[in-house]
Order: sequence, then structure tokens, then C-alpha cells
Amino acid sequence: MNETPHALSSSRTLWELVTRRAALTPDHPLFLQDDRPGGRTLTFGALRTRAERVAAGLYGMGVRPGTVVAWQLPTRIETALLSFALARIGAVQTPVIPFYRDREVGFALRESKAEFFAVPGEWRGFDHTEMARRLGAKGVFEAYDDLPDGDPSVLPPPPSDGTAVRWIYWTSGTTSAPKGVLHTDRSLLAGGSCLAHALRPSADDVGSIAFPYAHIGGPDYTVMLLLYGFPAVLFEQFALPDALEGYRRHGVTVAGGSTAFYSMFLAEQRKQPGVPIVPSLRLLAGGGAPKPPELYYAVIREMGVQLTHGYGMTEVPMITMGAPDDTPELLATTEGRPPEGMEIRIVDGEVRLRGEAVCRGYLDPGQTAEAFDEEGFLRTGDLGRLTDTGHLVLTGRLKDVIIRKGENISAQEIEDLLHRHPAVGDVTVIGLPDAARGELVCAVVEQPPGAEPLTLAAATAFLRAEGLSVHKLPERLEVVDALPRGETLRKVLKYKLRERYSGT
Repeated sequence: MNETPHALSSSRTLWELVTRRAALTPDHPLFLQDDRPGGRTLTFGALRTRAERVAAGLYGMGVRPGTVVAWQLPTRIETALLSFALARIGAVQTPVIPFYRDREVGFALRESKAEFFAVPGEWRGFDHTEMARRLGAKGVFEAYDDLPDGDPSVLPPPPSDGTAVRWIYWTSGTTSAPKGVLHTDRSLLAGGSCLAHALRPSADDVGSIAFPYAHIGGPDYTVMLLLYGFPAVLFEQFALPDALEGYRRHGVTVAGGSTAFYSMFLAEQRKQPGVPIVPSLRLLAGGGAPKPPELYYAVIREMGVQLTHGYGMTEVPMITMGAPDDTPELLATTEGRPPEGMEIRIVDGEVRLRGEAVCRGYLDPGQTAEAFDEEGFLRTGDLGRLTDTGHLVLTGRLKDVIIRKGENISAQEIEDLLHRHPAVGDVTVIGLPDAARGELVCAVVEQPPGAEPLTLAAATAFLRAEGLSVHKLPERLEVVDALPRGETLRKVLKYKLRERYSGT
């Protein structure tokens, strides 16, 4: 049996991809985890074998094809096994980020009508089992170390239709109201295939999953591992510098997650200039948030590794991705190109998408109707343009367009310029209500340790020197210890800043 990654990507379902990879390289490692002395390894063959036993255990509990099962679990081998066991049965699974609490979890359970709910018990000082009972969740069971087990002979045949909705993910991070996003095995396979073919890994690589496995990036990344047959290190709790030892010990070659991850790695590198923090590392890759061009150049210059950034969202896990052979200018200033099969259309400045990786819509039919145009393109709410080379440049969000005295101002343009200021560690720009101007421009800044206090006058003088038009200059500056961020890919929660500073 000698199948290429491109041939494997023709799998109709996730379980079919698991079985095909297990037949090719059963003894090769898939997941590495240092959660106990000596660590643990799950091979591709063991994924298939153990997931079937877990599936049989779930079947014995009453889980059937189409049963809705919610799970709120950390990034662990057991979490992946449970997820693939549900895929083997053909259940509908709805992953919930483990940091969510009563409001978000209760909403997900109610909206999805989950019949079972897998939790980690007490995790990081919080009792998830008690919360589940408090919320009146059905079929609560703990799945941290111990998973259901049974005889696979009781199982029905695996699902063969990859186009049925079997995943409900939850939008999170930048808005206050989550939405249930409907995915199929095929849409997740398409997203993971696009990521894999853009990054061009090899069987010699070692990846890393330092973000919640319950994020849409969980299956996205795992599909890449299954296609190319290389392992990833799982980090149940990610924090630097503590996690660096795990990266070094396993010889991680590909790391990342999002812009915030790049910044954290860069900050560690700056503690020991010229000494690689992870000697085996060759590539940082990720997406999920804007990437300032200066951050790209700083990573290349100071860390000596490549950085390829992409564009994705819960609704479409992989839209574009920078390629390792793109020019430095394209890697710094664009989000990369779309893969084959992803159509991008710019309508009145908005990025719209159509392709196999696009979700089927939302749990709320009304939200689905609003999200798709008459030709079936998803309205992303992102603003952008395509270059002559087909690369996508994002210029902001529809909601991030600040309208000051009737003039449209891009928050991202100001953010990218302020990132160049030596007294700025991170920054976000928001519009605040203003009676005279409609909105005023407010920059909210995190400063790096030891930096001179930044003033509004100094910030605007810097922006003038960088060539920013006078009508775009911030009229307000707020310096904070830490910007509010989501717990998944560490996106800045702009709505919280608008709430905090509006009317003050």
C-alpha cells in the first residue's frame, strides 16, 4: 500500500482517513504528551484500535449515529481518542473550549440539544462535573484519564457519507454572542488538506498543538498529521518559558498557533539573543488574527526561522496560507493564497468565500440566511483585496471601520504602524462614540517591560512621521497592563474595550 498525501485527502470521512493512515504507518507516532513521567505516545495504529474500543464503550452507553455529544476537554490524547470514537460511530459532536463557564457552556448545551456531555472532572482548580450538574446537562460522564471501553464487534459499520453535518463548533473570542457553526467531515478534511498542502511538511517533521483541541484548529491540524504521517506534541497547558523544554526534548520543527504565539516565542528569544530557544525549530505557522508586518521581519531576523501566516475562522478553518517559497514581502504583508477549490470574491471591499471547506451554516437558520449571499458565498465581515499574484491582503473588519466625520478609517492600518514603535508591545485600535465626530479613534496599548511611558502626543508624532494621514490620527490613548484576550488563539476582545471606554 503506497498512498500519497494527496491520495489520502480523497478520503470521504475522517474515520476513513484514520484507517488508511493506520494501514500505511501503524507504528509511527501521532501524538506525544509529557503529562506523566516518561511521557506517552499514541501511534497511528493505536489511534484506530483504541478509538474503536472507545466507540464501542460509547455505543454501550447509548450513543448512536446522529446522537449529539458535547465535550469540554483539554488538549490530551484521551480527547483525541474520544473525538475520533464519536467520528467512528457517526455521532454529532460539539466541542466546547475548556475555559468556558456556565453562560457559554449552558448556551452550547441548550442550543445543540446535547444528549451526552463529556467533562474532565476537576481541572485546573475548577469542577466541570459540578458545573454540568448545575446546568442540568444530560448524560454527564468524565473523560480525562479513563474512557468508555467495549468490544468493537457491537459497532455498526462506520459512516460513509462525509457530507452529513456531524460537527457543531462555537464561534468565540471577538464577539459576545456565540453561534453554532455546522461542519461536515468533508469540510474539516478540506480545511486540513489545504493547511497541509500549503505548509508542505514531511514525515520527518514534529509539530505541536499548544491551543485547545476543542478549537476548529484541532481537527484541522490532526488531518495534516494523518495526511503526512508525522507526530505532534500536545500541550495541555501552554505557557512560556515552561513549555520550551517540551519543544526541545521532542525536537519540534513546526510550531505556532496565532499571532500571539509568535509574539510569545519572540519575547523568549529576546532574553537570549543569538541562542536559538528551540534549536530544531524551522517554521512558525498559524492564523486566526492579523499579523503585523514588523512581527514577521522580527521573527525572521531574531529567531532565524521561517514564518508563514494564514487566514481562517471557525466557519472556514483554512482560507489562505503563506507558502514557504513566497517572497519575504508577500509573507510579511499578505495572508497567502487560497488553495485549489477555495473561491474568494471581494464585494464592496468585503471578503466572501465559497468552497468545500466552508461550513454548512449555523444552528440558527436565520443566521445562515444572513451569512450567505444569493450565489452561496459566505460573508466573512473581513475587508481585503487580492494582489496581482492572487495573494489576499486583509485591511480590517467591517465592524473595525471607524467612521470619523464621515471618513472611513481602518483600525488595522493604525495598528500595523504602532506595532513599529519601540514603546509598544501590542496594540489594538477601536472606535468610540463621539457626539461631534460620530466616532473617535482610540489606541489601546500594552507596553513591553522597561519601556518609557507612552503618551498620546508621542504616539501621534510617530504616526505622522510614518506617513499616516492627519484625519486618521488617534484622539485618545489608553495604556493597559494586558489587553483582554480570548482563551483559544488569544485574539484581542475589542468589544470588551469598547464597553470599558465608551462613555468615559
